[in-house]
Amino acid sequence: MKSNPVYVFAVHAAFVAMSIAALFPFLLLVAASFTDEQAIIEHGYALIPERFSLDAYAYLFSNSVMIMRSYGITAFITVVGTTLGLLITTLIAYPLSRNILPFRSFISFFVFFTLLFQGGLVPFYLVYTDLLHMKDTIWALLLPNLLTNGFFILLMRSFFSLSIPGEVVESAYVDGANELTIYYRIVMPLALPGLATIGLMLLISYWNDWYNGLIFINDGTLFSIQNLLNRMLADVQYLQQNNLSGQAAAATSVPISTVRMAIAVIGVLPLIAAYPFFQKYFVKGLTIGAVKG
Repeated sequence: MKSNPVYVFAVHAAFVAMSIAALFPFLLLVAASFTDEQAIIEHGYALIPERFSLDAYAYLFSNSVMIMRSYGITAFITVVGTTLGLLITTLIAYPLSRNILPFRSFISFFVFFTLLFQGGLVPFYLVYTDLLHMKDTIWALLLPNLLTNGFFILLMRSFFSLSIPGEVVESAYVDGANELTIYYRIVMPLALPGLATIGLMLLISYWNDWYNGLIFINDGTLFSIQNLLNRMLADVQYLQQNNLSGQAAAATSVPISTVRMAIAVIGVLPLIAAYPFFQKYFVKGLTIGAVKG
């Protein structure tokens, strides 16, 4: 049966329109970051800058040493956190997908319970500062996101249950493989689409995380890139609003509107660069938990 050409054209046109609508804000963001501050004040935001300017990036990279160190911290946290997050998530999710696990339903409910109820900010802060003594340490940026992935555990459990054939596991048992061998040599290679999906989510959460740095980190040498850029922007706004003598003149010369845009561009570019490497598996992983015919 041939497809109706009018219908095919309409579908393609709709997807092109949605793609343009999704891409337009980012293009406007990039264009604004290269626009002169006064041009934005006079003419507003536009895809083609009224007057081209690199003032925003010049201001940011006047602190290039701090930015590069923060990039390094963020990259380290993202790589280590994503790797450990995938390991812990799969080590919990795979046993939960097996019917032979004792107390399987209770453990699954315990994981699900953490999605519905949390202790709140004060207990969260006290546990990591007074009990675990992680204030102003690199662990404060790593562990909180690592240990709050109940949704990812349930997602991977569904993937293991629906996508890993039980016959494959049983045949491995017959051949004398133990649980660790089955997990490492059979289950993990078959779970690449699910791992890529969860890995991308973990990567984004670690790269964009600013909240843990805000409440746990006061040491400037441990700022992630998100915390550093937000702190730089907050400092400029503070000087402008309070009109502090001497420093106010320097602050008023900072292109505050375009700096905001440049901060967003610098923060998002590494994620855009990383996405093509995940796309092949991410599309497959979108069907985790879907009903199969």
